[in-house]
Amino acid sequence: MTTNCVSRFAPSPTGRLHLGHGYSALLAQDLAHAQGGRFVLRIEDIDENRCRPEFVDGIFEDLKWLGLTWEDPVMVQSTRREAYQAALDQLIEMGLAYKCWCTRAEIAAAAGAPQGDQPIYPGTCRGRADPGDGRPFCWRLDCAAAQRQAGPLIWQDALAGRVVARPEVLGDVVIARKDAGTSYHIAVVVDDATQGVTDIVRGDDLFEATHIHRLLQALLDLPVPLYHHHGLILDAGGERLAKRRNSETLADLRAQGIDPAALVEGLRRGVLPPGYHLGD
Repeated sequence: MTTNCVSRFAPSPTGRLHLGHGYSALLAQDLAHAQGGRFVLRIEDIDENRCRPEFVDGIFEDLKWLGLTWEDPVMVQSTRREAYQAALDQLIEMGLAYKCWCTRAEIAAAAGAPQGDQPIYPGTCRGRADPGDGRPFCWRLDCAAAQRQAGPLIWQDALAGRVVARPEVLGDVVIARKDAGTSYHIAVVVDDATQGVTDIVRGDDLFEATHIHRLLQALLDLPVPLYHHHGLILDAGGERLAKRRNSETLADLRAQGIDPAALVEGLRRGVLPPGYHLGD
């Protein structure tokens, strides 16, 4: 059977992969292979301060230990800055991006209600004149203006169904960081289009980001994939797995002598190792 289905796994090399990463990668691979499609890998390493070459090697090692296979070549974001700059330039030319000189402390002090782990930016620098002192700045998306230009938007999720895009839930997000020249939001939509990704499998912690991604896809005239947001694997305390919390890694499981074939079969059936459970 052949199909145009292309799924992907796109980890950041800021630490070793944990079981949640393995679960998401496995779901993405299985989705593509079940349809006779293609599974691709992307290394999202635009954060030069936190990404390390040894973690890239660790990603390959962990995925191979699980028995996953992917197409070559592997896309590496740090080699694609010209593509991200072109997308940013397009948004600037459309009058939908503005410079922001605010510090994190200033944003936290002035912002309204927080959205997840981050406060919603209150638009302090929207329409602000350049202070002219050479201080660093990021670029933000003027969300309200962008929505007016794009008009009503929807996206389709395999579990949630038809979703009306509401980019305002994240506000004027950063589309080019001070230290990176781009952002996750720009890079992910540009790269998914370049790799021909038709189906995005990822944790439901990124569900709200999809509202922004749908808006950027409309503004940049990019294709809209089908989304598959899955529940997160939680630890014994009910907390989501995270590198910043030093969650147990796949390398730790390997060191414990876990059989990878049995682990993968369990993940496919929703049976997790002791101490883990799947969130709603």
